[in-house]
Amino acid sequence: MTHGAGGGADQHTLVALEEGLDMPVRRIEFPYRREGRRFPDRAPKLIETVRSEAEAFAADLGTATDGLVLGGRSMGGRMCSMAVAEGLPAAGLVLLGYPLHPPGRPEKLRVGHFSGMDVPTLLVNGDRDPFGTPEEFAACIGAISGEVTVHWLEGQGHDPKPRVDPEIVAAVANFLTAL
Repeated sequence: MTHGAGGGADQHTLVALEEGLDMPVRRIEFPYRREGRRFPDRAPKLIETVRSEAEAFAADLGTATDGLVLGGRSMGGRMCSMAVAEGLPAAGLVLLGYPLHPPGRPEKLRVGHFSGMDVPTLLVNGDRDPFGTPEEFAACIGAISGEVTVHWLEGQGHDPKPRVDPEIVAAVANFLTAL
């Protein structure tokens, strides 16, 4: 599980997933955060981090990356989806608050890699997220090659409140069980 651009691996939902899922979960801190920088590195460096951390976690578990479900919050989930689209084998993707476009810029869709996402994918988004409305997602998710499950968090924006973490954990657990 990876974090969003403005947060870290200690983000409450990521912690709730680690504590609430009945399986190993590794929360990844991107290098820019470990180095004390506020702004994320460019996508190629972030994607390489996803790749190397996934390979290390898989090795620790005695499996290959195709035995892992990758994902994260916002930018982190996007980087995981891009890594998979670029060929990183995975069993699935869990994308929490996927940033479909920058707020107020719906013409700047971040979907160019969707056709390469050929694994089962869970999208968990707030229905009031300025990074993508339910209608905007409905128009785009058909481009994802793998099977897609969507879970909308009622009344939530891009950063769901901690009180909905149990709902998120349950949605992820149900998705993983179905795999």
